Amino acid sequence: MMQSLADLLTAALLLLGAGFALIGSIAILRLPDIFTRLHGPAKATTLGVGGILLASILYFSTHGDLSLHELLISIFLFITAPVSAHSIARAALHRRCRSIAPLADEDRPVSPGDRESPADLSDAETGQGSKFG
Repeated sequence: MMQSLADLLTAALLLLGAGFALIGSIAILRLPDIFTRLHGPAKATTLGVGGILLASILYFSTHGDLSLHELLISIFLFITAPVSAHSIARAALHRRCRSIAPLADEDRPVSPGDRESPADLSDAETGQGSKFG
């Protein structure tokens, strides 16, 4: 009874992991630009491989010796995937890659280059009053 329950849970984790990995892989192909494509491998594929590794841990702990190699692989994966996605995003920003999906003007954050210099702003906009009233 306990063996079949472990096998069912292993199968469910394998299917869940494979589903996440498939969704992450499809996202790489379907999403339009580099910034949106980063979410596929960084989020869904990481969860997919994590599910497969959990299934492997469960299977080998119930059918033989307890092996924690998969746990070390999972820890390494969950640490390196966000770091590599962040590095790719920074490289894309450094190369000035543009996002295909435009933001609406009212939703767009104001960057320092979009505003005038402080010398061009009035006292009311800068929040500084005149020294002499």
